[in-house]
Amino acid sequence: MWCPSVSLSVWANAWLAGSAAPDDILDALSLWAPKHFVAAYDSVTAGHTGLPWPDLDEASVITLLSTVRTAATQTTTGGPAIGIVLPVPGDVRGLAAGTQFEADALAAGEAVVVAGEDGSAIGLVPEFDYGDGESDDELPSEPRALVWMVYSLPSAPVSEQLGLGEAEYALRSAVRSAAEGLGAIRPGNDVIDPRGVVEQLMESARVHRAPPEAPSRALRVLEHAAHVDAILRVSSGLMPIGSQLSEAQIATDALKPLSAVVRSARMAAVTAILHSAWQR
Repeated sequence: MWCPSVSLSVWANAWLAGSAAPDDILDALSLWAPKHFVAAYDSVTAGHTGLPWPDLDEASVITLLSTVRTAATQTTTGGPAIGIVLPVPGDVRGLAAGTQFEADALAAGEAVVVAGEDGSAIGLVPEFDYGDGESDDELPSEPRALVWMVYSLPSAPVSEQLGLGEAEYALRSAVRSAAEGLGAIRPGNDVIDPRGVVEQLMESARVHRAPPEAPSRALRVLEHAAHVDAILRVSSGLMPIGSQLSEAQIATDALKPLSAVVRSARMAAVTAILHSAWQR
């Protein structure tokens, strides 16, 4: 249930609140790619942030942190200026409508929003850079870098968030439904042990960590969300080929609505972590 935007938001927020060091942010981001670059999307953003444009120099992760800190002047009021959005087709809450930021964040499925006290904001969308493969149809398995494109926004979009308690309750039901759905799918295709693959996905997500002040309840919600998400990802690979409506297809269809539950719970947990850094 981690993604680059979550890692940047929770650790940069902790840094701005005085409970983390820049090295903590660098360590968290290094788990996604060995290098991180940042650039302005257009001339307006370049004018507001001082970032390179149109010649995209490879400004480093230090420039990324400086950009976030400069934009986050709202932190002087004692609350988080950083938030995340996890848009999907049909649900783009938290995005500035009709903007390139909206389109690019939707394509990436994630973005960071940093608000300023004057009502302005910037958006950051990450994109993995895999470099050039040895052939036209071959790409390296590991990214060369992660590029953060920065957009100037007229204001910080506001979206309604699910409460942490409500999110945890919804996830408990989702875990049961997801487990039952996975159990109804007979192993096939390339997945011999679906439950084993789910556990592998869970273990790979555990390398990412949250700031020390993160509430235990928020971490528990993230863990449960990761469990359901892993089940959904594995079950999608078990769909049998063919048009016959089998038990496996019925089970997989039953799991689809759980994606919205997972996404809402994840947002609620991250929001709780962001606020916890300022409640000291």
